[in-house]
Amino acid sequence: MAAHRSGPLKQQNKAHKGGRHRGRGSAQRDGKGRLAVKTLSKKVKRELSRVDQRHRASQLRKQKKEAVLAEKRHLGSKDGPPHHVLVVPLHNSISLPEIFRLLQDRNTGTVHLSEQGGTQSFMLLSPRFKHRWFFTSAKPGDLHTVLDMAKVADTILFLLDSLEGWDSTGDYCLSCLFAQGLPTYTLAVQGVSGLPPKKQIDARKKLSKAVEKRFPDNKIFLLDTEQEAGVLIRQLANQKQRHLAFRDRRAYLFAHTVDFVPSEENSLIGTLKVTGYVRGQTLNANSLLHIIGHGDFQMKQIDAPMDPFPLNLKVMKSQKDLSSAMEICATDDAADMEEDLKVLMKADPDRQESLQSEVIPDPMEGDQTWPTEEELSEANDLLKERSKTVKKVPKGTSNYQAEWILDEDGESGGEGDEYDDIEHENFMEEDSQGESNEEEEEEECETMTVGESVRDDAYDENLDEEAEEKMLEKYKQERLEEMFPDEVDTPRDVAARIRFQKYRGLKSFRTSPWDPKENLPRDYARIFQFQNFANTRKRIFKEIEEKEVEGAEVGWYVTLHVSEVPVSVFEHFSQGAPLIAFSLLPHEQKMSVLNMVVRRHSGYTEPVKAKEELILHCGFRRFRASPLFSQHTAADKHKLQRFLTADVALVVTVYAPITFPPASVLLFKQNSSGMHNLIATGHLLSVDPDRMVIKRVVLSGHPFKIFTKMAVVRYMFFSREDVLWFKPVELRTKWGRRGHIKEPLGTHGHMKCTFDGKLKSQDTVLMNLYKRVFPKWTYDPFVPEPVSWVKSEITSAVPELDMD
Repeated sequence: MAAHRSGPLKQQNKAHKGGRHRGRGSAQRDGKGRLAVKTLSKKVKRELSRVDQRHRASQLRKQKKEAVLAEKRHLGSKDGPPHHVLVVPLHNSISLPEIFRLLQDRNTGTVHLSEQGGTQSFMLLSPRFKHRWFFTSAKPGDLHTVLDMAKVADTILFLLDSLEGWDSTGDYCLSCLFAQGLPTYTLAVQGVSGLPPKKQIDARKKLSKAVEKRFPDNKIFLLDTEQEAGVLIRQLANQKQRHLAFRDRRAYLFAHTVDFVPSEENSLIGTLKVTGYVRGQTLNANSLLHIIGHGDFQMKQIDAPMDPFPLNLKVMKSQKDLSSAMEICATDDAADMEEDLKVLMKADPDRQESLQSEVIPDPMEGDQTWPTEEELSEANDLLKERSKTVKKVPKGTSNYQAEWILDEDGESGGEGDEYDDIEHENFMEEDSQGESNEEEEEEECETMTVGESVRDDAYDENLDEEAEEKMLEKYKQERLEEMFPDEVDTPRDVAARIRFQKYRGLKSFRTSPWDPKENLPRDYARIFQFQNFANTRKRIFKEIEEKEVEGAEVGWYVTLHVSEVPVSVFEHFSQGAPLIAFSLLPHEQKMSVLNMVVRRHSGYTEPVKAKEELILHCGFRRFRASPLFSQHTAADKHKLQRFLTADVALVVTVYAPITFPPASVLLFKQNSSGMHNLIATGHLLSVDPDRMVIKRVVLSGHPFKIFTKMAVVRYMFFSREDVLWFKPVELRTKWGRRGHIKEPLGTHGHMKCTFDGKLKSQDTVLMNLYKRVFPKWTYDPFVPEPVSWVKSEITSAVPELDMD
């Protein structure tokens, strides 16, 4: 009997719901002991009316305006440090003594001349403007002096020529200063008044158009008379200050006077007394001090002598009366000087920062005790279980015969085997016997002006043939790297499984896992690493803003007693070089791995290979190191770049002391004459030893016989054992096919491979192998003084190389 089935038009009634009529007991039974989530009460934000919103916005604007005005009034005032103005002439024809004569206006204020070695400087005190200026100068060819003085100057006064603006040396100086970070700057031109009246307007228009590329929308001040100098000085006093991030969070000091007291044990090491005005932040005696170009040191104490350049004249008169009374009444001048000195702070040995920069690794730290019998038996049982493999064999096969049967699907092990690595640094060497050197020399072209050219017979006298050959080989390697990235030839004298024993294959470079703590070098035992660098940086910066630090306040005239300083620092200052000191934040004396994002400078065209010795300016430090270059990506693995490529941002990795970003980075290379050429500029990215730089090696083979989806490939390996060793690694082709090794053929490295599609005869089979690389420990804080930079008169174009 057929059952009745309701049709589609059957009435559907709603199910009964208890809803809010349900009792408490039934609700508890249905809940089965579960409790409702407790809702946290939030404070209701009171929405402001339009009038209140406008009032709050006006208050914020007023507070910001007052902060800017307070900063402007503090700089150069009686309570703040003098307004430090660095004068940089950008053209060789500019007369610096004439500029200083115009700026030393007796009508504006009192002038105090000072000689610091060979550096011209003077202090200008103006009670009428309630301002005091400290003028110093630096020549653009003296690279270290310009960069170091720009780190601490409040304002840079660029002097331009009336016709050309700046020369090649001035343009190079501007490139370095813009990359490091410019404070407040002002442009002034000399020599316009000497031109005829009709040509003055045209000269100013041409000059404004010439400097527009470097300094857009900037007014150029004239500097030929004392009246124009007075206008410029008022502009310097009222100008809004620009901030440099790396110095705003640290205390720094420009040395006005330096004295050296040798120690009793050794006359070459002693206490350095550095006197100057504190700037930036409050200076604590327990923090470390970095003297640019010389290293990190500890301070003993901070003294507060009388300010020799007070802005108030009454204070000066009272000081003169006091000094005259002291001359009459005092019996011992040295004792009186000691009484005048007020000790602000002495270093506390318990709270003072340590100078330890490296971890001293314990060679016995990783040593283990002798295993017990139980551990040995467990290890043997585990080894036996691992050694047992399941194979498909014909019936009646003995155990001895089964050992000789290879499983087709089984992978050739060997990733756990370890051998000594045979280092081959020059991977890109190729036989160049068939190339014609005469054709390459003909293709080299030189661009020179006719007036600057030299005679052909005298040209080769200064030519270094060995350096030319090395540079030509470097150009050739860079060109090969561009044409065939990461491709190397499989060596025939060494087995590939030994030559590439530290390399591994990856299914996907982006997604395949790689442990950052795996197979670390010994140098990683010497460095420091943060558990969370970003949080540590945030915490330290927050303490700087909120925590009150004991020590010398900003604007105080102090004397720092720096201990264990070599006498060479004092001799360097006596020869005319400036002495600049920065206080270090916590942990900034410790060594770690620094990663910096740089971009190649357009003015440098020579190839730069990885692990070459370069000079790095990072923030307030400069040092020598041999960096690695890698791609700047958001992945967890970053491919090594063998050369510093143009028009691409790369990451430079070095061992160096910790520096908290933001900080500017400049890369220089010293040539044979001693000049430092700017090769790259950028900024500090992070301090992260776990950032993995992966070196890729590409082995290439050629299809010998092609079937539907199968091909015989040769010339990738040259032995049967190497084919079996690299059998698990995936293959790819230049035309996008993917495949794997099926089996070896013969004993000469031929192999049968299967692919996901039919191969073309002109295709190339590739195998990618990867290895993690680490930078070399070549950190050297000593950087030799560069020779004054001069533009090369003869610029040679990049040679066109025949790669056939």
